[in-house]
Amino acid sequence: MSYTIRQIMEQDVPFVWDMLYESLFVPEGAKPFDREILQDPAIAKYAEGWGRTGDIGFIAVTDDGQPMGTITARFFTEDNQGFGFVAADIPELGMALSPVYRGLRIGTALMEALFEGLRQKGIAKISLSVDPGNEAAVKLYRRFGFEEVGAVGTSITMVADVR
Repeated sequence: MSYTIRQIMEQDVPFVWDMLYESLFVPEGAKPFDREILQDPAIAKYAEGWGRTGDIGFIAVTDDGQPMGTITARFFTEDNQGFGFVAADIPELGMALSPVYRGLRIGTALMEALFEGLRQKGIAKISLSVDPGNEAAVKLYRRFGFEEVGAVGTSITMVADVR
């Protein structure tokens, strides 16, 4: 499958919201979240106002322009922490692929693009929050050097050095 990875642009923001929804882990056989969950401020903060200073994001698109998935890094503060918050100078990763594009190594390519983008900006580390039941995601993150540093609710917080 042929595709391109490029930076997220303004016209991609609706798809960033779609991928935020896709990133919400639902165990096998469980009822999916209602899309209204995207209005919850704790969730919306990951996409709301995308393109603000410090936001870094990439999108994978097919050769005919069909979006496949996104990966983002966004800074949060002590006063406005994300689920994977570690420190104000460590951005938090968000990532998802449309279901039909999972398992094709596109996530690996997006992760490589993000790590390179972070290195170019002099950012040394990145954090994330993941449900340990999301085994495919945990496996990918571990391949990129993410290590568990804590837990919030049902999710683990992981950090990786991107250098």
